[in-house]
Order: sequence, then structure tokens, then C-alpha cells
Amino acid sequence: MSESPIQRRNTPTVTIGGVKIGSLEPVVVQSMTNTDTADAMATAIQVAQLAKAGSELVRITVNSDEAAAAVPEIRERLLAMDLDVPLIGDFHFNGHKLLDKYPACAEALAKYRINPGNVGKGKKRDQQFSQMIEFACKYNKPVRIGVNWGSLDQDLLARLMDENSERPHPLEPTAIMHETLIRSALDSAQRAEELGLGHDQIILSCKMSNVQDLIRIYRDLAPRCDYPLHLGLTEAGMGSKGIVASTAALAVLLQQGIGDTIRISLTPEPHGDRTKEVIVAQEILQTMGLRSFTPMVVACPGCGRTSSTYFQTLAKDIQSYLREQMPQWAKTHPGVENMNVAVMGCVVNGPGESKHANIGISLPGTGEKPVAPVYVDGEKTVTLKGDSIAQDFQQIIDDYVEINYAVKTPVNV
Repeated sequence: MSESPIQRRNTPTVTIGGVKIGSLEPVVVQSMTNTDTADAMATAIQVAQLAKAGSELVRITVNSDEAAAAVPEIRERLLAMDLDVPLIGDFHFNGHKLLDKYPACAEALAKYRINPGNVGKGKKRDQQFSQMIEFACKYNKPVRIGVNWGSLDQDLLARLMDENSERPHPLEPTAIMHETLIRSALDSAQRAEELGLGHDQIILSCKMSNVQDLIRIYRDLAPRCDYPLHLGLTEAGMGSKGIVASTAALAVLLQQGIGDTIRISLTPEPHGDRTKEVIVAQEILQTMGLRSFTPMVVACPGCGRTSSTYFQTLAKDIQSYLREQMPQWAKTHPGVENMNVAVMGCVVNGPGESKHANIGISLPGTGEKPVAPVYVDGEKTVTLKGDSIAQDFQQIIDDYVEINYAVKTPVNV
């Protein structure tokens, strides 16, 4: 993959269980389980699914004694599956108690997520936040200080609102709410460092559920610190709405060099596949040219020239096949994630797009001859026809991958 033209903001590197986050590293994809963490088996299975889909960090809820007690078992089950994906503990309200009561949980987690708005109220807030940071220092764990629009520090908000009311020209309430999120994150990070947590052990996030608010918050936050930033549109929603909203927000920020790790907070369909949020995150980064995860399939949208659904089916099948092969190919065929495949539906743009791809096929459109020319690295190599076009094209892809990306074993002479 060619070097991205996007200039990232400079940050230190934070290491989370072997995964490095920061401006010198690729933008990292993470996700979160929605199982009951106390069910160690179910949670380990879902973490494994997310990790195999490409999630490099997985966050789990740690909200009860049962959940905290299950974390070491979850870790052991993952290691038994040969999965060393870092687990992030998501703490609210009682994290200080759970980390104290369950040291094995504190040790098994690779990072703690702390929400300053939910760590405690009144005088207890500072004390309980301090306890959380002290555990992070004790076990040498990095921390994400994650502020959320839905759980603002109400004391800080009230204080900033009072200060604003005394201004000669008060700001709009929304601006004060935005400043509250930023100040909560920055003040908490400063306090964490005062308590002994390293500057290179802190990640910040200020999550919103509105696209423009999220963009505005991170644009204001980014120049005020050099901590790595985690991006995500919280409560993004379900289906296309959630995908579009998350993409609209994150693409703008990533293009400006803001963001070192991302999560797409999709609401899954009932009993739906949780891994979809991982795939969307990967596709955002790949289509922006920031990272490559799996060979990209270019396919035309179809028109009156393509009344057959054959090219649609082939494009879908090839895309699924490539993604299914990637876990193995990533180990044995480095660089294959940069490959481009074109599946086109007629002669208008079919040959041209096929020539631009590493491998391309131009299927016959309505009224065209029932033949499908195939192009490899810009050159026409074969014309497929008959009932085995799909199988023959897949074999061409397999052969290309083997020839161009397989690790060559040196021959001793």
C-alpha cells in the first residue's frame, strides 16, 4: 500500500498488550462485546469472533463481581484458542471496588476504560478516580479516559455554566457543553499523570451521538493535547443510518489527521452479527487509503445494460471468498490485502476498470456476447464462457495470489 498523504498529528505511542497506538502506528480497529461478561464462555466466543473479523482490541463490560471474576477465565479461553487479543475493561460507577477485590481481573485486562462522568459523585468522584489510576499504575496498564455526551460531569458543567453567565457576552449553552467534555478529559488526564500514570499510557475520547458535534469536539480537542485519540460516534444507530453517520463523522476527522483508534458503534439487528462493526471500521480505513485489510472488490452498480444479476452474485461471492481467505493469507501471503479485483457487468466500463485492477472480469451485459474477458495486471489473458465462469475466475484469483504473494522459500545451492 502506498504511503497515505494524510498527515497525522504527533502523539506518543501507547502500548496495549502488544498493540501500539499513536501517530507512528496504523490507526487501530477496536470493538466491544454485548454478551454478559459473567458468562465467560459466551464472551470468549464473541471476543474470538470479533478478533478473527479483524478487531485488534476488544472491550468488555466489567460491571459486577461476577463479571470481574470471569475476566481471567475469558483470557484463558482465548489463549487456548491461540488468540492473544488485548481485552479492555469498561468500568463505570464501581470500577475502583472491582479492581481492588479482583486483582486477577486487574492483571488480565490490557487496558482500563474510565468515564470521568460515571466514576463517582461529589467528593467521592476524585477519590474513586484516583483509586482507578492507582490500580493502573500498580499493574502498569494504560487507560482510556472516555468522556460521553450522555454522562457528563454535572458538577463541572454547572461550574462552567456559572462562569459563562458572568461573561459580558455569554457563549451558547452547546458551546459550554462541548467545553465541559473537553475539560473533563484533559483535567482527568492531568490528574492521572499527577498520580503517577505515564504520559504514554493515556488515550482520550470525547464521544457524541451527533455528527457535527463530534467533528467540532475533536477539532477543538486535538490541538490542546498530544494524547492519542480514540474516535467513535456513540449510539450511531442501526443499519445504514449507523454506518453512514459513523463514516461521515470519522472520515472528516481522519482526513484531518485526527484519530489513532476507532470503533463503529452499530446497533446490531436482533441476534445479528456483531462483527459488522469491525468490517465497517476496516472499510472506512481502507477506502480512505489509511490501511489495507483485505483485497478490495470494485463492482459496477448495474443499469439497464445489466438486467442479469450474475455479476452481482459473482461480486458478492468473490468479496466473501477473499475475506474468508484473509486469516490464512495474512500469515502466508503478505501484501495480498493490497490486491484489487474488478467484477464488472458490461462492456461500457468493464474492460477499462478490469485493466486498472490486478485482476478484472468484464461479464456480458444485456444483449452482449455470452463471454467474459479476464484481465491480469492490465493485460487480457483469457476469455471465460459457459457455466463455470465463477469457478474459473476464482481459480485465476487463487493462482495470482500464489504467484505474486506467497512467501518464497530460499533454495540452498
